[in-house]
Amino acid sequence: MKLAILSRNGKLYSTRRLVEAARARGHSVRVLDPLRCYMKIAPDEFDLHYKGKVLADYDAVLPRIGASITRYGTAVLRQFEMMNVFTPNGSDAILRARDKLRCHQLLAKQGIGLPTTVFGDNPDDTTDLLAMLGKPPHVIKLNEGTQGAGVMLTERISASRSVTEALRGLYATFLVQEFIAEASGSDLRCFVVGGKVVAAMKRKARPGEFRSNLHRGGSATKATLTVAETDTAIRAAKVMGLNVAGVDLLRARRGPLVLEVNSSPGLEGIETATGVDVAGQVVDYMAQRVARRRRDASMKELKH
Repeated sequence: MKLAILSRNGKLYSTRRLVEAARARGHSVRVLDPLRCYMKIAPDEFDLHYKGKVLADYDAVLPRIGASITRYGTAVLRQFEMMNVFTPNGSDAILRARDKLRCHQLLAKQGIGLPTTVFGDNPDDTTDLLAMLGKPPHVIKLNEGTQGAGVMLTERISASRSVTEALRGLYATFLVQEFIAEASGSDLRCFVVGGKVVAAMKRKARPGEFRSNLHRGGSATKATLTVAETDTAIRAAKVMGLNVAGVDLLRARRGPLVLEVNSSPGLEGIETATGVDVAGQVVDYMAQRVARRRRDASMKELKH
């Protein structure tokens, strides 16, 4: 398999592990900075160049696109898709997952558990909007924040109003959610590959912090999921259209609740906590899909 990995930094743990896993399995792999990829778009002509040279004959592309370059990165990925290169996470799926509001609407439509969420634009509606949600504490999230950035906890209704008014003054798009107290500052990261949960860890926030992200000082241990938690993680990834996903869950009294579906989940925390070769699982899944595409193409040629 000839594999391209879209990543701005080949030295990052996740990118490095994926390269190692691919080469250990005999695959050809190259890391491409998506911002150095550029394209020509014409009827039936989708050229892609990188640093002055043509990119061609790739079997698969794995996007590791950071939130700051979502628009350009997904455009590059879409060009690969137009060139019939396999990707486990399509450009539209990444855009769905990056938009927290859209993600929650799609999950709710399928009856998947999530914290009750409200969203509004006009300051005149703030009082009724918060009343729809219920009493604080409230969790306020920027719509496109990552790694716990842009997530705030307000413990009084006056604080919820003040934060929402401040964010509107900055023209920020944000959601307000119920606070799940029984989660006790912990969540579950479920790593889904090809419709299966291949690894799971429990993340616990450090003292004085409610966000359990490892980038915020949280700790991680291997987790054993219930049947309901496994099913919820798999369904959430499927609704988003992602074949490689990190699904974050809260353990609530009413069952597992989806916090977020991440289209470029990090590998370091979960590989360290679980001892699972997650990078190898991702590469193996992609190789299987590429092999299947080749078989299907051969069968189609034989029929003609």
